[in-house]
Amino acid sequence: MKILIVDDASDIRRLLGHIIRKSGYEDLEFAVNGQEALNIIEQKQNSGEKIDLILLDIMLPDINGIEVCRQLKSKKIVEGVPIIMVTGEEDETVLEQAFSAGAMDYIVKPFSQIELKARVKSALELRQERQKRSQREAELEDATKSLKTANKELERLASLDGLTKLANRRLFDQKLQEEWGRSVRKDEVLGLIMLDIDYFKEYNDTYGHQAGDKCLQDLASKLEKSLFRSGDFVARYGGEEFAAILPETDYKGLTEVAERIRREIQGLKIKHENSEVSDYVTVSLGAAVACPESKSGIDKLVQAADKELYRAKENGRNQVKIKKKLVTGEEEG
Repeated sequence: MKILIVDDASDIRRLLGHIIRKSGYEDLEFAVNGQEALNIIEQKQNSGEKIDLILLDIMLPDINGIEVCRQLKSKKIVEGVPIIMVTGEEDETVLEQAFSAGAMDYIVKPFSQIELKARVKSALELRQERQKRSQREAELEDATKSLKTANKELERLASLDGLTKLANRRLFDQKLQEEWGRSVRKDEVLGLIMLDIDYFKEYNDTYGHQAGDKCLQDLASKLEKSLFRSGDFVARYGGEEFAAILPETDYKGLTEVAERIRREIQGLKIKHENSEVSDYVTVSLGAAVACPESKSGIDKLVQAADKELYRAKENGRNQVKIKKKLVTGEEEG
């Protein structure tokens, strides 16, 4: 434990040092006046050294000990460090000023060895307890931060599809609710694309499920790159089906995006010898645009896009079908 003794009287410094060393504390440092004490503390703060206890004479030749105490307490290194004032008389006004300046205790000259040892021991035990408590609080804070980080990561993972790393159906439903509500408030249209890989069962049967998983991953990556705006959102809807939410996208914009997705996925040239529409993997897409008027109607938008997807597949696959009529929250059928 590091102890700083501040006293202008050399005999008092020697006596304090002698008694404290007999108590088992060898790491002592001395200052003969207030400015020297402040300089020592400043040096320790700059070097990162610690201090555990300060014995400070009230009557110093340059700066009053109470003022020194006040200045010491403004230093970060002295935060939580007990200061014991050493005084020649028990003046209540002076002692009150010392405690107001940040002193923890005081001892009156001439002092007994027993009293000095007891007060030093008590102050250092308090210091150790404060340090342990601070360490426990820091550890608890770190543990809390780690737990929050872990919970956020778990929440993120719970919202992702394990294979493609796209958003999963749960997050898709949540995002669609949010975008629908935003469209209602802003009186904006909302586009939705549903797409399905053509003859994916035959692909798995031909090349195996491992190749099928790789195909899904490649398509997911291309899907993300095909959506240029930060607000656009793509998810794995289930199996070989994907969905994309496009806020503030009208019929014309939805057509352009859907066709771009279809072309770029076919452009991957993933071989599919048992497809009935191409030598490569292709997708069929269905889309619809909503103009939300109330909180209800989300299911109608999904049903409309899904119905168009069914039409694209029935019509020969590897194509886009889009519902021309706007879907609203009040629409029937």
